[in-house]
Amino acid sequence: MPVQQSDRRSRRSRTAMEGALLELIGDRDLSQISVSDVTGRADVHRSTFYEHYTDVHDLAASACTEMFDQLLSATSALSVNGDSSEGHSSEEGSHPSLTAMFAHVAEHRALYEALLGADGSARVINHLLQRMTESIRPRLSAQLTDSEGGTDDSAAAFVSGALLGAIADWLHRGCPGTPERFATAIWPQLVAATLARPA
Repeated sequence: MPVQQSDRRSRRSRTAMEGALLELIGDRDLSQISVSDVTGRADVHRSTFYEHYTDVHDLAASACTEMFDQLLSATSALSVNGDSSEGHSSEEGSHPSLTAMFAHVAEHRALYEALLGADGSARVINHLLQRMTESIRPRLSAQLTDSEGGTDDSAAAFVSGALLGAIADWLHRGCPGTPERFATAIWPQLVAATLARPA
């Protein structure tokens, strides 16, 4: 089979399986979805599944790549240096990047609940946490330096963990209020904790 035709077939199979998983997540918890469920919905052979993914969790991380990319586009622009570079107004308490992040989560609430909730996937959560950390690190490293002028890479992991924890908690509580209000509520805590330095 020509390589180009093989590549097209491979893309079709991946698209079908990822689409099938997203449909299934709408009906049941991720932990209750099997490889057979996915292959049956996508109308592909089980062997085809294992040509592309190791298990359902691997498929979930891949299926949500585009959604996670949208989330990361907001987190990568996040500034926690406490000045006006985030473009916020002290009167309105508006933080565009943080608000955009929570607005995105609210838009895809059902899927994020399935992935990050009690019956979600620890591997998908870890995958997202790692991607968030790498997304945040360049901008944050430019803002935060240690006493010798070096960057503290652990700060990016801290901010990512805090943000993902806040997202999970907000989802667990039913996303009360608005993304703007929630962003305003956690912003001072995020800045204070990130900028804190040992005496």
